[in-house]
Amino acid sequence: MDLAQLTRLAEPVVAAAQRRLPPDVRAAAAAVPVCFEARPNAALLAEGWEPDILGMFVGHGHLAEFAESQPLPPQILLFLENIMDYAEWDEAIYRDEVRLTYLHELGHYLGWDEDEIARRGLD
Repeated sequence: MDLAQLTRLAEPVVAAAQRRLPPDVRAAAAAVPVCFEARPNAALLAEGWEPDILGMFVGHGHLAEFAESQPLPPQILLFLENIMDYAEWDEAIYRDEVRLTYLHELGHYLGWDEDEIARRGLD
């Protein structure tokens, strides 16, 4: 499957996850775009990110002010080929992992640390 096909599978999963969020979290989630990419780009790899990372949040968090140390606008990146590899090309597992990865990265946007993300079952 190519990126377009993987994106067509992922988009409704993310939309459904957003609809299931509590209203206050849903409003915050609507403010952060989700970008679907095949794999991390060379710049991310040069920064030391693992090539098989499933997703990441970049930019300033939900209630944080813009800072020069975070010059990018907030966004969630989902690396769909990596997620499909992780799912071993099983579409049901892929959809579940897209949902879980999205929610995990949304947690980072909301300012939750790894412990809070784990407590909420999003690790």
